[in-house]
Amino acid sequence: MRIAMIGTGYVGLVSGVCFSDFGHDVICVDRDPAKIARLDAGEVPIFEPGLDDLMNRNVAGGRLSFTTDLKKAVAGAEAVFIAVGTPTRRGDGHADLTYVMDAATEIAQALTGYAVIVTKSTVPVGTNRKVAEAVRAGAPDAEFDVASNPEFLREGAAIDDFMRPDRVVVGVESDRAAQVMSDIYRPLYLRDFPIMTTDLESAEMIKYAANAFLATKITFINEVAALCERVGADVKAVARGMGLDGRIGNKFLHAGPGYGGSCFPKDTAALARIGQDHATPMRITETVMQVNESIKGRMVEKLRDLCDGSFNRKTVVVLGVTFKPNTDDMREAPSLTIVPAMVGGGARVRVVDPEGLREGEALLPGVEWLDDPYEAARDADLIVLLTEWNEFRALDLKRLSEVMATPRMADLRNIYSRADAEAAGFTGYDAVGR
Repeated sequence: MRIAMIGTGYVGLVSGVCFSDFGHDVICVDRDPAKIARLDAGEVPIFEPGLDDLMNRNVAGGRLSFTTDLKKAVAGAEAVFIAVGTPTRRGDGHADLTYVMDAATEIAQALTGYAVIVTKSTVPVGTNRKVAEAVRAGAPDAEFDVASNPEFLREGAAIDDFMRPDRVVVGVESDRAAQVMSDIYRPLYLRDFPIMTTDLESAEMIKYAANAFLATKITFINEVAALCERVGADVKAVARGMGLDGRIGNKFLHAGPGYGGSCFPKDTAALARIGQDHATPMRITETVMQVNESIKGRMVEKLRDLCDGSFNRKTVVVLGVTFKPNTDDMREAPSLTIVPAMVGGGARVRVVDPEGLREGEALLPGVEWLDDPYEAARDADLIVLLTEWNEFRALDLKRLSEVMATPRMADLRNIYSRADAEAAGFTGYDAVGR
């Protein structure tokens, strides 16, 4: 099939590359000529394991190309995917649909025959109907359907999530659109991955409800962790005991410094706002958002306590600043709250992150970037494990402690144990919920 993918951000690029690997003819569109030039040169502008090889293989196979010309891409396409950004709108928590509606208007002018216009971006309930209205207004005689096809990609594991999904959700209103979407996802049908077809509104709501529930699990275990610290329990044991219950499951029960990233903060805020707009407050979701922010503040206090009550003139090493490992994404990362608090308190902060420099250099002014954790730890007063990159899971703790001025560790991902840290020479150690 011929597919146009509007937007080459995280979702658009990964989806376009994977669709081309299914055997479809995919043209990815972006307004930014510099980004298209980089893609044409075989350079992936985001960090996602395996994406560069998969992209270049499909470009070489003639199934994938890039352009700034939306009209050229849409002409003759059987499906046009909208995969543009929907950031949180300043001031009110709504998802900003400016880019989505702009894309819909441009698509209307470019259609040359029947096509299914598919919203891949995360959008509030009712958006697909607005997209249909915009297309009809721009091209009253155009023949088209709209479909909702929310993404469920985890950064760092996006290709595997696309190729081996837990489920694919498709919201449609006509048999013709359903058939087009079935043809697009035919390779997954053949391998018996669950494909759920529903109405537009349900598909839109599934995405928000799923992300809000996962954010709730993370926030719940983080609240439990705070209580565990007071009563002497170990949150890792508590989480394991909970997760063995099949009704609960063990995913998203890892205590830490709070959730971040491109999805959970934005989607919980949008769901809360949708509830307010429809006089049905999402009280659990609203509380999750508030508690998540307080958790980041609690982490700052942990670090301050390890620095004898003040960051002033202390040297702190932060291992990992991206919101999770295997990505360069800094959006809403806990580090954006924690690191500035230390810098503002007078600390000298050194950062080690395998992929964080590209975005973090602008977002975290006043820090020093290094490549080697042992070099960074020299004469330091505190080392903070903030993102659980594999590179930080098997550190030589004795080697670290020996080069530090005051060997103290804040293990905010519970990678090590107090016994291991103390045996290695650390005189101060704190974790989350232990």
